[in-house]
Amino acid sequence: MSTTLWIILAAAAATYLTRVGGHLVLSRFERVHPRVEAGLEAVPAAVLTTLVAPAAAAGGPAELAALTVAGLVALRGGMIATFLSGAAVLIVLRQLIG
Repeated sequence: MSTTLWIILAAAAATYLTRVGGHLVLSRFERVHPRVEAGLEAVPAAVLTTLVAPAAAAGGPAELAALTVAGLVALRGGMIATFLSGAAVLIVLRQLIG
């Protein structure tokens, strides 16, 4: 097998074991402490920030426009609308600007 396939399989196994491990640990408790619950609820926003921040910092006008549009849509719309509007603006502007 190629090295790329091994890397994909190892990443899939690590992701699966991490998710199962977290589930097994949390399932042993009757109640989750509110601080732990608040921390777990903050994880998606933290991950999204780590994905968006480098592109926003190093991006050009297309990336900044897409980020602005997505931010404005996020004030009124849901997660899917935010993602789709930002992606659409980014795709269109990259095609127009080059």
